[in-house]
Amino acid sequence: MPIQLPLAVLADIHGNAAALRAVLADAKARGVTRFANLGDTFYGPLDPAATWAILRGLAMPAVLGNQDRILLEGGPAREAAPALRAARDGIGPDGLAWLRSLPATLRLDGDVLLCHGTPRDDAAYLLEDVSSGRPAMRPCSAVLADLSPEADGCTLVLAGHSHFPGRLDCGPATVVNPGSVGLPAYDDDLPPHAMASGSPHARYAIVERTPSGWDATFVAVAYDWDAAAALAGRNGRADWARWLASGLA
Repeated sequence: MPIQLPLAVLADIHGNAAALRAVLADAKARGVTRFANLGDTFYGPLDPAATWAILRGLAMPAVLGNQDRILLEGGPAREAAPALRAARDGIGPDGLAWLRSLPATLRLDGDVLLCHGTPRDDAAYLLEDVSSGRPAMRPCSAVLADLSPEADGCTLVLAGHSHFPGRLDCGPATVVNPGSVGLPAYDDDLPPHAMASGSPHARYAIVERTPSGWDATFVAVAYDWDAAAALAGRNGRADWARWLASGLA
């Protein structure tokens, strides 16, 4: 049966259990009972154990994110990262087994595609061009090229990874990035760029099928981001502390 009820779309939780609780509570207060998770669920200097404790009891379709994949793959350069070890220890064997069970892409109801980055590359941005150092919307031609053939026949594509909320309507397909639940800003060096939502709120989106197409509502939720920033600082990530407290990078 096609989606009839609103669907709350979460992405890039990054072990921020406090932000996750706030988002789930907000969605439920709005009467939303269906959820989907676009990946990068645990990795980060926050609280992966509490994040797993929340999610393990929820029936929430999910896909694997690039940094979740890093938890599974490891490798010499990555094993030294305290956040990787803490995330693995926090979610334990059950959480790692859950990650191994997740697909890279997932279809819901036949015409809704979930992915983390693009269907073929979980570390690539679907909606954003960051060559200037800041996100700019890519043209539909480029987006559709990255979606084909995996999204053929889809009317809605849900993708995360960039932490930057946005929507693009490309012919028959609507593409929605809900933004990040757990990390509102960051910078990266391939190429050098910064992604910033502009405030420290936890973000998600509610999508709903309508007679005229897909409706998307972008939601920003207040929570105790100062406590999250302090936790990141205690765990040795002053950069995360700044991003969490400000939403700026």
